[in-house]
Amino acid sequence: MELSYLIYLIVSVVMTIWVARTLSKNGEVFLVKCFGQDEVLAKSTNHLLVVGFYLINVGLIAIRLDGWHIAPGDGLIPYVGSKIGVSVLSLGAMHFFNMVMIAKFGRTITGWVRVNELREPEKFSAPA
Repeated sequence: MELSYLIYLIVSVVMTIWVARTLSKNGEVFLVKCFGQDEVLAKSTNHLLVVGFYLINVGLIAIRLDGWHIAPGDGLIPYVGSKIGVSVLSLGAMHFFNMVMIAKFGRTITGWVRVNELREPEKFSAPA
C-alpha cells in the first residue's frame, strides 16, 4: 500500500513540475503577443498562472491520496494508473481553460493598448 502512495506521489509531482515549467517557458511568448507586446504584464501573468497551477494540482494530488482501498487481488498498476489519470486529465483541463481565458482577455488587453497608442502615440513609440 505504501508503495502505491509513493509511486503516485512521485509520478504526479514530477509530472506537475514538468508541465508547469513547459507551459511557463513556452506560454510566455504567447502571453506577450496576447498582451500587445507588454512583456512585464505577460511575465507577471505567467507567474500568477504557474502559482495557481501548482496550488490546484498539489491540492488535487493531496485529495486523491484519500480512500485508497486496493483489494489483494487487484493490480497495483491499474489502480495507481487511474489515480494518475485523473491528475493528467485535470492538468489538461486547466491548460485548455487557461488558454481560452488568456485568448479572451488578451484580446481585450490588446484592444486597450491599441486605444492608448492612438491617444498617446509619443508614449508608446520607439525612441528615434
